Amino acid sequence: MTEDLATELEDLTVLAREFFTKEVAPRYEEFAADGEPDRALYRRAGELGLLLMSIPSEYGGGGATFAHESVLFREQARAGDLSMQLGVHSGIVPHYLHAYARPEQLNRWLPKLASGEWIGAIAMTEPGTGSDLQAIKTRAVRDGDEYVISGAKTFISNGATCDLVIIAAKTDPAQGAAGVSLLVAEVGDDTPGFRRGRKLKKIGQKGQDTTELFFDGLRIPAENLLGGTEGHGFIQLMQQLPQERLIIGVAALGAVEAAYEHTLTYVKERHAFGKPLFAMQNTRFELADIATTLDVMQVFVQDAIDRHVRGDLDVKRAAQIKLWCSEQQTQVVDRCLQLHGGYGYMEEYPIARLYVDSRISKIYAGANEVMKDLIARQL
Repeated sequence: MTEDLATELEDLTVLAREFFTKEVAPRYEEFAADGEPDRALYRRAGELGLLLMSIPSEYGGGGATFAHESVLFREQARAGDLSMQLGVHSGIVPHYLHAYARPEQLNRWLPKLASGEWIGAIAMTEPGTGSDLQAIKTRAVRDGDEYVISGAKTFISNGATCDLVIIAAKTDPAQGAAGVSLLVAEVGDDTPGFRRGRKLKKIGQKGQDTTELFFDGLRIPAENLLGGTEGHGFIQLMQQLPQERLIIGVAALGAVEAAYEHTLTYVKERHAFGKPLFAMQNTRFELADIATTLDVMQVFVQDAIDRHVRGDLDVKRAAQIKLWCSEQQTQVVDRCLQLHGGYGYMEEYPIARLYVDSRISKIYAGANEVMKDLIARQL
């Protein structure tokens, strides 16, 4: 890493940290009660240049690399409020569009996502399918110059707030994975054939809207088929999923950093049996072990970021990052909560929120059991 890039990333870290700690995290209770964040914060992030940083500037992006995007996801996790699903909005959706949409579509869609005027979502998971994307049942049927989409999706991040959604659908149900296509829909609450379902109640990430989406004859222009050819959706998903899994690893690192920092402060201030908790051997040994895990995570994640920027992040390494980092995240946060004692179980303490927010990391972007299978195939 050059000195100029290091300075640039340090400055970006300061900017992102101030945004999340001062403008987002203090409103956690409000967002948790509403089940979604304030849309104005996406506009604010756009004004600060924090959105779509690795998308070319000609489309409203920052013209930088994923190294810059990683700062955003890491600092958001460290701040302890994931209400804004920026991994989807900034790290996933725009890259599908940039990779497969036509130039005129990029000029229409990407600047609105970069400014925060629009919020993006991707609708893959369906009731009963989970990580098995080949089994989706949502249909997209060609009708002249349009596709007619029918089906249901669930667990859709940004589903309640999205203005643009990428939909995984079967254009040829007889072809299995080869029959999957990705289509882009511009949606609103009054879009015919489109309906947002309930905001799903989760054990964590309560301020981040996760919803059901229903398509009942939703019509979109045929040109909104990503890539322009039916049946390429599964391949497109496989090409883009490594970045999604790296995002999970980066966020896991941010969460572990936060858990460690909160806990180290707590055990040095909290006294029991006449001395600080940090003076007790078990506490010191636990934190020594956690500090070592954190150092290893930092090196592992940074190597994956460097590989991705070079274009060398393969399916195996992305799966390893997602698997190992999410496992360490949940284990470390649990150990840190234990060191807080009863206070760790109280929602007013950041470690409690980290605990419930972290559990999903072993499930989304492909369950960890799927990651193990992907890794094993390359052995």
